[in-house]
Amino acid sequence: IAEGLASAAAEETGVVRTPTITVGVSPHHRQFPGTMWVDAPEFRDYVESFTRHLTYHGIDRVVYVNAHGGNVQHLREVGRRLHEDGTAYAIEWMWDESIPELVDDLFEHNGPHAGPKETAMITHLAPELVRDDQFENARDDGLVDLEGAETMVHGARTFYDSIDNSANGAFGDPTDVTPEKAERLFEAAADQLVQLTEWLDARDRDELLPKDRVA
Repeated sequence: IAEGLASAAAEETGVVRTPTITVGVSPHHRQFPGTMWVDAPEFRDYVESFTRHLTYHGIDRVVYVNAHGGNVQHLREVGRRLHEDGTAYAIEWMWDESIPELVDDLFEHNGPHAGPKETAMITHLAPELVRDDQFENARDDGLVDLEGAETMVHGARTFYDSIDNSANGAFGDPTDVTPEKAERLFEAAADQLVQLTEWLDARDRDELLPKDRVA
């Protein structure tokens, strides 16, 4: 998903798209066979090193096109480090957070993993990977209603792993995904990324650097 969106935005704007970092911070999915992940400190250090070395070629602003919730806080932390010492302006962009109203309009029951929004994006990008005969099983054996989950107790989040919430790792109801909805979702997210890229490109470097200490 991230690579597809980044490629679309790069083609539209002419900006550079780097190779994709495909394995991120996913220990919360570890109970499900096939899950690969790296530890958070190593992930942050790798992304930071990668970004710092891009600046050697004069690149001083970066968008981390993200499609995995487990990466969010770590990409933002890398961006903070790079901004703090004036190396680069790097920001994390999570595709579904750019179009929340549309996601809610299209699907009655959303979810952060293997739900309708992710299923729709894969339906658009790589339909041969989608097993629509498993949609009902994903719904029935997963967690459809996140708000109904008993995982917040007296204000505390009481779970660490996805399996604590969903027996099969799926959240939401993918049964109402259609190719038409999938195309609409992808195009809307890609447009948001294009607009973000153009906004960032239009900024003066001084606007992006840390402000001086208040006297």
